[in-house]
Amino acid sequence: MAGEVMEKQDNDKDVSEGKKKLSSWLNKSMKVRMTDGRTLIGIFLCTDKDRNVILGSCEEYLRPPESKEKEEPRILGLAMIPGHHVVSISIDKSQLQDQDIQ
Repeated sequence: MAGEVMEKQDNDKDVSEGKKKLSSWLNKSMKVRMTDGRTLIGIFLCTDKDRNVILGSCEEYLRPPESKEKEEPRILGLAMIPGHHVVSISIDKSQLQDQDIQ
């Protein structure tokens, strides 16, 4: 019984850490790589228990934005990315650098 209580406390601590991390990402520019190779960049608005992600002011890139061939992004606006299509999520550092310059 005592082991179950300790395990629950550890799980609660992990959940709390995860919620803090997600909260720190709110309203930040995020880059989401998808299973089909597309990259979406937009403002992280929310997620849910199924890992679905909502991005605002979203742009879609068919090739990675870092590739040598530059492409014009397709403007999506508000976008919902199903969790099972998300490969990775990261803070978009190129947007942070642009904000520092201005």
